[in-house]
Amino acid sequence: MVQLFRSERAAAIALAVSAIAGLALANSPAGRTVIGIRDAHPATGVALFDLSPGHWIADGLLALFFLVAAIELRHELTRGELDTPRKALAPAVAATGGVVVPALVYLAIVRDPAQNVGWPIPTATDIAFALGVLALLGRGLPRRVRAFLLALAVLDDLIAIAIIAMFFTRELQPVPLLLAVPLIAAFGWLSARRTLPAPVRIALLVVLGVASWLLVLLSGVHATIAGVALGLVFAAGPAGRARHALEPWVNGLVLPLFAFSASLVIVPEAREGGLGAVFWAVLVALPLGKLVGITAGALLARRMAPAAERATALRMPEVLVVATLGGVGFTISLLMAELAFRGESPLVASATLAVLTGSLVALVVGGVTTAVVARLSS
Repeated sequence: MVQLFRSERAAAIALAVSAIAGLALANSPAGRTVIGIRDAHPATGVALFDLSPGHWIADGLLALFFLVAAIELRHELTRGELDTPRKALAPAVAATGGVVVPALVYLAIVRDPAQNVGWPIPTATDIAFALGVLALLGRGLPRRVRAFLLALAVLDDLIAIAIIAMFFTRELQPVPLLLAVPLIAAFGWLSARRTLPAPVRIALLVVLGVASWLLVLLSGVHATIAGVALGLVFAAGPAGRARHALEPWVNGLVLPLFAFSASLVIVPEAREGGLGAVFWAVLVALPLGKLVGITAGALLARRMAPAAERATALRMPEVLVVATLGGVGFTISLLMAELAFRGESPLVASATLAVLTGSLVALVVGGVTTAVVARLSS
């Protein structure tokens, strides 16, 4: 079973099933009870542990996803598809277009300054979903398509991480954050030391990792940033082994749990909040804004590349495959919705419903595009 969730296809299916189950359960007779359990805060008297199950999933378990994503990002930057500026140019320009255009679309539709904070919601690409659809339907496509999509999604995640750190930090407490820095550095140093027995080193790394996460949580910075920092300082060899060990659990447990929790949205409640500007902005910006932004960025990068390299660049149909699949926001977009409208449940519900609907549209359009282009390429 563990090996099953190393598959990109299985990961995408698990995400889809979890999201559907969450939405269905929320709109069943048991919906309000389940949502109440997700949002319940235990009366421990200790502020640190006054976290609901939903917060433990979004702030705690999701840090493991960001740890794995950061390890993958570092690998791509040092040994993979982004290890030189020239290799990184095309996906970087495409990723930038895929962030800027959806944000502008959102801001063009949403004029209320109080709701403008939701502009980051449609800027992310879901790696698991996008690669899962490509694996399912894109068998006839050249390997460069997957490499480009992976690089774009990794860069997209990097931008999303920066957005979370810069725009969703509230009431910053500098002391815990400063204390976390030496612990994260110690984590990186210890991960590269091979003199200690493996069980002892692993136990110490876990302790340092949990302590770093705890301090980042107390600092007011979103706790998932701790996972990013730890993944970036993790020594290459041990990081690869950690990613191999964690990947099936992240794909098969962490992401589906988050998708289920975030999808617990009562549709009538979203309607009461008004399927207004926020809903329509996200719904349009995810499939359409991403399509326009990524396509424009990829074409611009092609023009910027030397003439000798244009022959190996993605062809226009292949660009469309990447651009349509890039509109599947899902995991990070759901997280952005929670962070942007924290405490405003009707807006969170509207934004979440829009993310699910917009990602579904992008999924269908991307799947059809992928299947057609793969058939023409084979």
